[in-house]
Amino acid sequence: MKEFDYIIVGAGSAGCVLANRLSADPQRRVLLVEAGPRDWNPLIHMPAGIARLVRNRRVNWSYDTEPEPGLNQRRLWWPRGKVLGGSSSINAMCYVRGVRGDYDRWAQAGATGWDWDSVLPWFRRSEGNRRGADALHGADGPLQVADLRHVNPLSHAFLLAGQQAGHALNEDFNGPDQLGVGLYQVTQKDGARCSSAAAYLTPVRQRPNLQVLTGAQVERVQIDDARATGVVLRVGGQRRHLRASGEVLLSAGAINSPQLLMLSGIGPADHLRGHGIDVHLDQPGVGANLQDHLDICTLYRTVPGVSYDRASELKIGFDYFLRGRRGAGTSNVAEAGGFVRSRYAPDERADIQFHFVPAMLDDHGRHRLPGDGYTLHACYLHPRSRGHIGLASSDPRAPARIHANYLGDAGGFDLKMMIEAARLSRDILRQPAFDRWRRAPLFPEREDLDDAGLEAFIRAKAETIYHPIGTCRMGSDATAVVDPQLRVRGIDGLRVIDASVMPTLVSGNTNAPTIMIAERAAALIRG
Repeated sequence: MKEFDYIIVGAGSAGCVLANRLSADPQRRVLLVEAGPRDWNPLIHMPAGIARLVRNRRVNWSYDTEPEPGLNQRRLWWPRGKVLGGSSSINAMCYVRGVRGDYDRWAQAGATGWDWDSVLPWFRRSEGNRRGADALHGADGPLQVADLRHVNPLSHAFLLAGQQAGHALNEDFNGPDQLGVGLYQVTQKDGARCSSAAAYLTPVRQRPNLQVLTGAQVERVQIDDARATGVVLRVGGQRRHLRASGEVLLSAGAINSPQLLMLSGIGPADHLRGHGIDVHLDQPGVGANLQDHLDICTLYRTVPGVSYDRASELKIGFDYFLRGRRGAGTSNVAEAGGFVRSRYAPDERADIQFHFVPAMLDDHGRHRLPGDGYTLHACYLHPRSRGHIGLASSDPRAPARIHANYLGDAGGFDLKMMIEAARLSRDILRQPAFDRWRRAPLFPEREDLDDAGLEAFIRAKAETIYHPIGTCRMGSDATAVVDPQLRVRGIDGLRVIDASVMPTLVSGNTNAPTIMIAERAAALIRG
């Protein structure tokens, strides 16, 4: 087929949902386009395989930011999924929605219809929680959500240490109250990763009206008379033009969706002309409003044999593949975590999130450290800094320029909160629950750092926790890129449906909210 009702660009967390829901109408022809390969790699499906996937550029766009002024001019590595399932095929599978206040603030800011009461039914529709259904959870949705099958003793020590530090034990971060420490529920089915591709795409791949094209990079959206009429893509070394009689749906993510809009002539006019691109729509908001959770890791060494640092990969693989998905192979590695309100919290929401890893994690695991240890991630959930995505070239193969602008807010509040996050991490890891496990501190090397010392540590070591959003902001004002129906303002037949439309970051991980957005968007499209 060369003409479709819907062309979906990006088979990630949102795109797979759209492909499923829109192709449910047998009268509609749907094309799903993915730049990466099929998700055949067994390390994708074994949860603990993420430790090896980190180095696999075949399934990872493996971006780098521009030099970050707030972080000693370092270029930060941004992994993003380039495979069926997108980042849901390479993430840590933590199922977190955020809280009511996040979505009510979206609606108050102009994203009408995206308040908590409006989005909750779509969370429940997507969710297949093994604990069963209730007022907040669904049990019959495609996205399988389960408790961890395997938990490391160090993760249990973290739960006890968190309580000793004054934080409540919380068995459900998506329940009535998010605050406290607990084990994450994960997007897994029977011990295997349940990516968006596994949940939504695999069950419907045989539909005759659904075509999935992998290894195909979209170069631009075809715009004719202020309407999207198709896409131009390159596959197998050849350029192809495919038509969309209905709509083109961009689900390429917070980096690639704004890049594609700009390559298609939709974006800041002067920036586009500077790259020799004809302007179809001057929209300064495209690529702006970039937000991400900056993360600081506190590491300690531990006694030999308990962490995952030197676990036998042979045994892990044997237990997982030959003994019915048992053992450490089912671990998402970031097993435990928590949400706390710091002394600086301006409202009722948690403002710091933890992810505990029973292994030493330096530079996203790309730098393997000798010995054994454990890591506590901490991020500030509501950063005030704003960055932007820009073009490096009119060549679609050139990665976009990522200006995250971490710690760039004028008042310095983001830095203040990151120092607080590092201090609270140290407080938890110094509790008696870790006495039997704790050895020498690794990062930072001293336990007595003052604010100036923690600031230097943060500027030297902080990294992304993989939650970029906001670059095609949804709203009702003239500067919003998409309206509350996710239609690109000023261009007919074109929507953006992914994390880039989020006006602000939610209080937690962004995968489940992205899937929710796609569920609701599919319903909007189908009327």
